[in-house]
Amino acid sequence: MRVLVVEDQKKTASFIRKALAAEGFTVDVCHNGENAFTAATATAFDGIVLDIMLPGSDGLNVLRRLREQKDRTPVLLLSARGAVSERIEGLNAGADDYLPKPFAVAELVARVRALSRRGGESKSTTLRIADLSLDTILHQAQRGGKTFDLTTREFRLLEFLMRSAGRICGRMTILEKVWDYDFDPGTNLVDVYMRRLREKIDGDCETKLLHTVRGVGYVLRE
Repeated sequence: MRVLVVEDQKKTASFIRKALAAEGFTVDVCHNGENAFTAATATAFDGIVLDIMLPGSDGLNVLRRLREQKDRTPVLLLSARGAVSERIEGLNAGADDYLPKPFAVAELVARVRALSRRGGESKSTTLRIADLSLDTILHQAQRGGKTFDLTTREFRLLEFLMRSAGRICGRMTILEKVWDYDFDPGTNLVDVYMRRLREKIDGDCETKLLHTVRGVGYVLRE
């Protein structure tokens, strides 16, 4: 399950990210409202942890804009201010839950897990690009009537590319999102896995979906 954490305090954001990652979540992090809105509209998340006090566009404004676009991703609001009026404002803006700071990490993880399950009930478990489909439950991809199994890493890579369809993904971004690396290991790891994935999803197909953008990265598109 993929979660977006929006928190301007970098230490707090890192703390939340590590706690969620330890429980099996794939976690993206933003530190301001504008980047959060861009990320939330570009990628399908199973849940969003959204701090209210953010530089620029605050959390409530981000939430309202998402709901105006009919984005129903479950949102857990965080705030150091625990006034009842603020909680009501957040819930009226479309939040699904509210957690005041300071909080116990175990409670935050439990609430995020509950929200992501709730959101998953109405979310399709199959991603589609052209004639390529990916079953996120069975970890199977299908194209042209042919079904092929994926290793865990191949699945994470293809899922990330399909959720980012049409956008060029740099190697460092792929390492962060698929391998959880925040550094360049100095190997051709990404290129090796891309070659394996291309052999599976493109193979002998006349129309290629996975493209290399020289000097930049990769993109999955029709």
